[in-house]
Amino acid sequence: MKRRSLLQAAPLLALAPWTAARAQGFPDKPIRYIVPVAAGGGSDLVGRTVCDRWAKALATTFIVDNQSGGGGVVAAQQTTRAAPDGYTLMQGYVATHGTSPATRKLPYDPVKDFTPIGMIGATPNVLVVDANLPVKNFKEFVAWLNANKGKVSYGSAGPGSLTHLTMELLKQQLKVPMVHIPYRGIAPAITDVIGGQTQAMFPGLAAALQHIRSGRLRPLALTGKRRAEQIKDVPTLEELGLKNFDAVQWYGVVGPAGMPHEVVSRLNISLAQVLSAPDLREKLAGEAVEPQAMSPEAFGKYIQADIARWTALVKAQNLHIEG
Repeated sequence: MKRRSLLQAAPLLALAPWTAARAQGFPDKPIRYIVPVAAGGGSDLVGRTVCDRWAKALATTFIVDNQSGGGGVVAAQQTTRAAPDGYTLMQGYVATHGTSPATRKLPYDPVKDFTPIGMIGATPNVLVVDANLPVKNFKEFVAWLNANKGKVSYGSAGPGSLTHLTMELLKQQLKVPMVHIPYRGIAPAITDVIGGQTQAMFPGLAAALQHIRSGRLRPLALTGKRRAEQIKDVPTLEELGLKNFDAVQWYGVVGPAGMPHEVVSRLNISLAQVLSAPDLREKLAGEAVEPQAMSPEAFGKYIQADIARWTALVKAQNLHIEG
């Protein structure tokens, strides 16, 4: 090796044993866990439920730090600026590392600026309609759509949200027009479906479940690869013959780019242990979240595939989303 190359490599060679030593003792202080939404609500509950058990598994303390703003941009930027030592983690989810990168210009790269740690789990989206609509199942809904072209509107939690893009995916495959009515959040969008102002939408199952059980919303189909325990009689869209509807509202853990392999491995293995516990599965069932452990490599590929999925849809549907 040439002298210049040796000089350039020397700092890295010196750092390697230090990094390995630090990783062996990891963690030896509290871990900051950034949740990119305000306190309260499903995403926050998922994070706090996992952190409570993860802290015990790692014999440390997790400090949950709610950083809402910009649809996750504030939290993502804080994460990317943190030291890549494993003591700052973020609950990435379908918005921060899926739909937003596909629909907006962001001040962070969802792949290059982060280290994937592992998946937590996912909940399906459910196609629901106003219970007074004259359709009882998905086949009747499609027939009704075709009979009412140009007259049907659907609500979403906002432009570029998963609730928006999932319905655009359905429109693309069914080749039927529907007018998009965006709302500021999921609650008012659901209220207007129930009230008949819009006719359909694709909320997450957790948000829709109470209204399904009360009979005010009628579920017709689910995204995801398998049926949900909470509504076992409702088929998946894949069962009904549609493709690429394994899309779900997912949650996972990421850290800043450049984290040591040993630290990532320790976090991933301990997270998988937490997710395998029956009591955690029971607790997350309240948010209709199915635990789904993944290796860091598999989770990284999952993120890239999700971004590619929604990017292709946005281009194909010629969607223009501001902000």
